[in-house]
Amino acid sequence: MKILKVGGGSSINWDYIGEDVANLLKKEQLIIVHGAGSIRDKIAAQLNAPSRTIISPSGFSSTYTDKKAIEVFLMVYAGLVNKQIVAKLQSYGVNAVGLSGVDGKLWQAKRKKEILSQEGSKIKVIKDSYTGRVEKINTSLLSLLLEHKYVPVICPPAISEECEIVNTDNDTATAVLAKEMKCSEIIMLFEAPGLLKNHKDESSIIKHIPKEKIDDYLMYAQGRMKKKLLGAKQAFNWGVTKMYWGDGRVTRPITRILKGEGTIIS
Repeated sequence: MKILKVGGGSSINWDYIGEDVANLLKKEQLIIVHGAGSIRDKIAAQLNAPSRTIISPSGFSSTYTDKKAIEVFLMVYAGLVNKQIVAKLQSYGVNAVGLSGVDGKLWQAKRKKEILSQEGSKIKVIKDSYTGRVEKINTSLLSLLLEHKYVPVICPPAISEECEIVNTDNDTATAVLAKEMKCSEIIMLFEAPGLLKNHKDESSIIKHIPKEKIDDYLMYAQGRMKKKLLGAKQAFNWGVTKMYWGDGRVTRPITRILKGEGTIIS
């Protein structure tokens, strides 16, 4: 069994992914995790509730999620995009079932009571953010679906210990999912051919990253790619043996990366 994690960029091609998923399922089981960031930002702006990015004191970016933002988040991720992806996969013969982390307490998270935001030279404490860190997976629900030949298609948000809906980092959640489901390999598709030495030059692909030297490659990660690397580090600490990073915009994206195109971490 593998986990396929697909980013939420606007140029991700789910027709190409759907066709490749159908072929992969002939050989093994698959759990899919997806984002929806670009569509969320677009709809949030249309609703006069534009997405706001927070930069932590350590330099990592995240989306500020107050009550209004979590409503938009839930609408776009679990409502609109998840069901569009499920329908697309079904059109390729994939018996997909869409779930958010809230359903069946699939992704159980601990809500962060406060988060820190670096604003110029000042550090601001934010206490009204509905964000959390996934700590537990409802593995029995996923196993039930897999046993009956369904393909789980999962997206945030998660549910807190107090049954609040909370935003969560997808890459960390995917690492926890791999640990709990005992998955040894993760495939990640996004809007780049892999990790790049120069983020403006798509030919500057880093072909291989030794898993024990992930920290050495943080210098090449721009924006949220840093979180992907940290998520990868967590995944390896929890038993993952190989990760594939590749381009979700091209034909046969999964086939290509399993044959060595993109970045392989091992």
